[in-house]
Amino acid sequence: MAGEVISIERHPELAEAARERLALLGYKNIRIIVGDGTAGDAAVPYDAILVTAGAPRVPESLKAQLAEGGRLVIPVGSYGHQELTVVIRKGGALVESVHESCVFVPLVGQEAWPES
Repeated sequence: MAGEVISIERHPELAEAARERLALLGYKNIRIIVGDGTAGDAAVPYDAILVTAGAPRVPESLKAQLAEGGRLVIPVGSYGHQELTVVIRKGGALVESVHESCVFVPLVGQEAWPES
């Protein structure tokens, strides 16, 4: 489904467990890195960014990493209630739309919730 997948995990032990499991399953196009998911990754731009934790707002770093036509999907809202938000880069501009309600674990990092 994708040429390359990059996943960011802030806990080194979870990143290592994911690497091991993916290798056992035979996946070779997935790279797991340890870092702040709100900052994204330097290998930009991206065609798609999927954030699997809720943020108080869309991190500017992730918006900046979208390729032309790229889309970012992220749950945005409070700790207990978010809405799926989609950001698409069109003609150099960012178009944002809000969709279904949801609840995800909190996104912790420099551009989201602080470490508690």
